[in-house]
Amino acid sequence: MQALSKGPIGVFDSGYGGLTVLRDLVTALPEYDYCYLGDSARAPYGNRSFATVYQYTLQCVQWFFKQGCPLVILACNTASAKALRTIQQNDLPKLAPHNRVLGVIRPTAEVIGQYTKKGKVGVLATQGTVTSDSYPLEIAKFFPDVTVFQEACPMWVPLIENNEHLSEGADYFVKKHVEAILKKDKDIDTLLLACTHYPLLRPVIERHLPKAVRLISQGEIVASSLASYLHRHPEISDRCTRKGELKFFTTDSAPDFDAQAAQFFGAPVRAYTVNLAGTVI
Repeated sequence: MQALSKGPIGVFDSGYGGLTVLRDLVTALPEYDYCYLGDSARAPYGNRSFATVYQYTLQCVQWFFKQGCPLVILACNTASAKALRTIQQNDLPKLAPHNRVLGVIRPTAEVIGQYTKKGKVGVLATQGTVTSDSYPLEIAKFFPDVTVFQEACPMWVPLIENNEHLSEGADYFVKKHVEAILKKDKDIDTLLLACTHYPLLRPVIERHLPKAVRLISQGEIVASSLASYLHRHPEISDRCTRKGELKFFTTDSAPDFDAQAAQFFGAPVRAYTVNLAGTVI
């Protein structure tokens, strides 16, 4: 029997947002090695079709497997919403039956009901995540009495990736969508940032939130869930290497990626450009 691969935990996003999740993973589980890939050349994923997001995400997952990653985290809500289930059910058994691919939606859905007192949760997300209805469907499995309201915020990611997220223009679009979702029900007491880019807008969002409304980011939730998963699945944990090493890759310009990435990760980043055939460019 061929020995199973050992390697870093793969962390994937369409661009930079997954770095906010990686930051919390490294804080919670610093002993593990991590390999981050941002598909910046094809970002954003939020407004793309299900078929396109699935195709792009599968290509990136296959790239991680070629790097020896036994476990890949889709730190991207759009990829988790539009591609994860198909990859888990259809592709993984054929490509790498002993590897695992996890997302960010289910871990969030498993606990979000614990944050609301009135049973009313608002979800701020990309158009793709909202269209998928993944959050209402997943939350209903764990908290059937919680009502979920969604608001697509199509301008937020472009504002963040163009370093305009603290500008007056960003304030306008943040205020617009925060007010819109809160108008959907006066008892909404919890707002979920269901895009990994959105934590960078947190100070702006909080300016427009009543004090009674709690704002939830996903990074800490996903990190806690991963720690629990690795504890429950030693057959995966034992294949994840532990030297505390971080490697960053992008499908676009590495210098451009580095310049943007630091604000998401909270520390300087040095990335390498790859094509999805596995070659470092």
